[in-house]
Amino acid sequence: MEVLGFRAVDLGAAALVGLVVLMVLRGQLITRRQHEDMIADKDRQIAAEREEKITWREAHSVSEEGRRAAEDHASEMVELSKFATGVLAALPRAAGEVSSRADVDQASAGPPAP
Repeated sequence: MEVLGFRAVDLGAAALVGLVVLMVLRGQLITRRQHEDMIADKDRQIAAEREEKITWREAHSVSEEGRRAAEDHASEMVELSKFATGVLAALPRAAGEVSSRADVDQASAGPPAP
């Protein structure tokens, strides 16, 4: 087998070293230090993502508590508005009864003084 006009057996160790150097220059092989740095970067990214996840989870909990409180207040307001509507609806009836009673009381008391 020939590679670039040379037999593979003749190239031997020199070809292997050249191939390794070529792979390092092209970025296909990295040093152990670079590998450890890359792992440390990924570990920092994972830790940051976990912290962000915890932050979002806490924010969601606070949001849900606020939503529940607003929902409770809204239901209270609906109940109070129903009560107020009932009271306001009853006022004309109550006013009519009071005026008719007053008319009856005044009529039984006699004519008004001139």
